Amino acid sequence: QVQLVESGGGLVQAGGSLGLSCAASGSIFSIRVMGWFRQAPGKQRELVATITRGANTDYADSVKGRFTISRDNAKNTVYLQMNSLKPEDTAVYYCNADHITKSGSTRNYWGQGTQVTVSS
Repeated sequence: QVQLVESGGGLVQAGGSLGLSCAASGSIFSIRVMGWFRQAPGKQRELVATITRGANTDYADSVKGRFTISRDNAKNTVYLQMNSLKPEDTAVYYCNADHITKSGSTRNYWGQGTQVTVSS
């Protein structure tokens, strides 16, 4: 089992910045992809950004140029730096990890979510 614990959410004014972090712990063999998703009230959960173990990144068009995802493989931690925040970025942000066991089986894990609120 792998546990993901997020931190860093909060309230910020439009144009401001916030940083999120997510640390994985437990029986970790290898985590291939880590990422951030978000879900606003009344909307479906959507991809924000992902990063592979080799640091290849992918971003939703809505956050390109404003958000930066990074990871520390030694600490099994992924980060999301959010700049130039907009009210439409308000959502619960969820960490996600794609874990591979020593035997090669894969399982996807989610964090509990952290609230990000951007006021106008």
